[in-house]
Amino acid sequence: MPPRPWRPVSCPRVEQRTERIIVETDRHRITGHVLLPADGYRSRLTDYLNASEREFLALTDVEVASLDGAPRIEKRDFIALSLRHVVLAMPADEAAE
Repeated sequence: MPPRPWRPVSCPRVEQRTERIIVETDRHRITGHVLLPADGYRSRLTDYLNASEREFLALTDVEVASLDGAPRIEKRDFIALSLRHVVLAMPADEAAE
């Protein structure tokens, strides 16, 4: 039997939103944007972080500050943060209140 020709799989488009969050590790405070579903399944930050298949948190437009008191802030376009190192995570807009 000859192989079937390759065809892309059709999937429904998932509406997404960008949310600015603050994440702390033992040594750093990291502020950046995460891409989340607009609504429904895993649209909350806690659901996204607790997903068992996820090991890294992809952040864009990132600022990394040391928690040891150094005033320097590093800026990066993208980082992948291991979820094993996350101590605290929250939406950035709530932190400003």
